[in-house]
Amino acid sequence: MKIAIFYSSVDGQTRKISNSIKDHLCSKCIVDLYSIDSCTQEELSQYNFIVVGASIRYGRYRKNLFKFINNNLEMLNSKKSAFFCVNIVARKDDKNRPSTNPYIKKFLRSSPWSPTFLDVFAGKLDYPKYNFFNKNIIRLIMYITKGPTNISMAYEFTDWHKVHLFSKKILSS
Repeated sequence: MKIAIFYSSVDGQTRKISNSIKDHLCSKCIVDLYSIDSCTQEELSQYNFIVVGASIRYGRYRKNLFKFINNNLEMLNSKKSAFFCVNIVARKDDKNRPSTNPYIKKFLRSSPWSPTFLDVFAGKLDYPKYNFFNKNIIRLIMYITKGPTNISMAYEFTDWHKVHLFSKKILSS
């Protein structure tokens, strides 16, 4: 099986998760990793399975996600595929499944693509890397949602075992 993994990442956690999925899959498959902005339809046609991962920032997906989907919709719908979303809301037990995560629900309402598999992973807060504006806006959001607010620290919420299980699900398809 030949698999393409595409990611749309703001701060790098979605890329890191995509790399982890690639590492799990490459012992059994040929796997290529791309930024969502860097693949043509001709390249896409050579894959049997397509994985797309996208992050959320301030409640929104990046525009390049929907541009990619719309430009490649026929190809995406004709192959086995998976979509995963990375967001901080998924750190909460009641928001860490596709059926309970508001951003997966938003994706399903907004996208004409129907992936074979869906999942959601908690992301990372890296306060020291953020500029003054982002640091303080995110801190306010975390305060309101009872999350961590110490701006001198980074917090990784990703459940790597769950990422591994997602990879196994792709392999078993």
